[in-house]
Amino acid sequence: MSDTSSRNLRTPEIPPSKFPNPRFFAYLCRIKIRHDMLLSNLTAISPVDGRYRKVTERLADYFSEYALIRYRVRVEVEYFIALCELPLPELKGIGTTAFERLRGLYRDFSTADAERVKEIERTTNHDVKAVEYLLKEKMDALGLGACKEFVHFGLTSQDINNTAIPLSLREAMTGVYYPVVEEVRDALASFAEQWREVPMLARTHGQPASPTSLGKEFSVFVERLEKQLFMLHDIAVPAKFGGATGNFNAHRAAYPEIDWVAFANRFVNETLGLCRSQYTTQIEHYDNLAAIFDNMKRIDTILIVLSRDMWTYIAMEYFKQQIKAGEVGSSAMPHKVNPIDFENAEGNFGIANAVFEHLASKLPVSRLQRDLTDSTVLRNIGVPMAHAVIALQSLLKGLNKVILNPEALARDLACEDAACLLNGSGYDGTEPSGCLRCLMDRLQCQKDGFPHEIGLFLGYPPEDVRGFIENETRNYKFTGYWKVYGDEERSRALFDKFERCTRCYLASWACGTGVERLALAV
Repeated sequence: MSDTSSRNLRTPEIPPSKFPNPRFFAYLCRIKIRHDMLLSNLTAISPVDGRYRKVTERLADYFSEYALIRYRVRVEVEYFIALCELPLPELKGIGTTAFERLRGLYRDFSTADAERVKEIERTTNHDVKAVEYLLKEKMDALGLGACKEFVHFGLTSQDINNTAIPLSLREAMTGVYYPVVEEVRDALASFAEQWREVPMLARTHGQPASPTSLGKEFSVFVERLEKQLFMLHDIAVPAKFGGATGNFNAHRAAYPEIDWVAFANRFVNETLGLCRSQYTTQIEHYDNLAAIFDNMKRIDTILIVLSRDMWTYIAMEYFKQQIKAGEVGSSAMPHKVNPIDFENAEGNFGIANAVFEHLASKLPVSRLQRDLTDSTVLRNIGVPMAHAVIALQSLLKGLNKVILNPEALARDLACEDAACLLNGSGYDGTEPSGCLRCLMDRLQCQKDGFPHEIGLFLGYPPEDVRGFIENETRNYKFTGYWKVYGDEERSRALFDKFERCTRCYLASWACGTGVERLALAV
């Protein structure tokens, strides 16, 4: 940042002679105190507009102050056009050519236009009134000054806010939120299909349980997301449009012959694509808006569970993570790759849910016909949306990194299979010393015949030990170092390794290496 964008030195008003430390005083005098730092990714207070700006910048088209003003202009313009199409007697002469020029006021809305609104607001101290005055200035320029007083005719500010804000929310969900949630769902659906036949040891209460399919576990999240998305799509986005206290008082007084309820329904439902609430106070009651936020909170909660499960699977080594060249997995221990994307997702989903919770519980609550608490919190709709989008993008990034580690899944399954086999043979638990004592007792007594579970102690795969016992030594697929009943391909590869090791040890023995040295090598 250049010195021209900040103020120069400001000398403390304390005289140097009165300052306890003259050297420190001199140091203070050299400090440049920046009072008007330009807003950037580095100077933004919120990480939504700072660190994560690249992820959230699309939401600025819907939830920034500029966007709110533009949506208000859009509603005001479309309302004026609807009055012309009715038509009101005073607006009969305005045709479709003028309509397109009027729509250009919000289609081509610029930051300079928004600045002009803020300039007017400094005088009016009313943001919606400032929009009205801007439009009247624009209509003078378009040669429509004779009918400019019909801008904002009969409306209160909430008729504009309670249509502009729901409109921005609906379009943000369509343009940004739904696509990224659906991308996450599709990634999970791909995993479900890809790993549908991969067995995995399930865990209930954190303890080993019966086996499941890895693909099925991902299908659980797919189904949960799809159900919530279906419900979310089904919630009508509400709008209030009915004059000062929802009764069309000014409209009926001016033009009693017009069915203003039918007019408002057409305007809100058809022109804006929202759902007009039929009976309201001065403000929308926000029940449907609360339902939307509650629904989005449920989606976030589902994905928090997914993030935690993925974190745990990575800790259990069921998944490994691939990183790009030059990436550092840990600042102190570069050999490991931390599951930071899933941690980031969990944290941002949590922040989103905290704000969604407040919006859902606060917005439907108002005093009598209205107070300003709704307007205060409505300005923050973009905040939880931004955190949700950040979380969704982090989750996608994490999912795209994971690599299945089938060896770890097979290892846990084998351990559980071995435990079940031992318990079925009269062993109490799987503690090694206890199992060895039980084996010694069984070898000595031999009442039940030879304890063939000894194969587990020799390192044989549990499925082969179980197959040997259940088939009474018959019906094996092939034999090598032991009789194979399970994974034939894996066993043949293992036997080949044993053969190579045997040849190496025999060669060493032939060269004079003693038994003691060979035993140490093991």
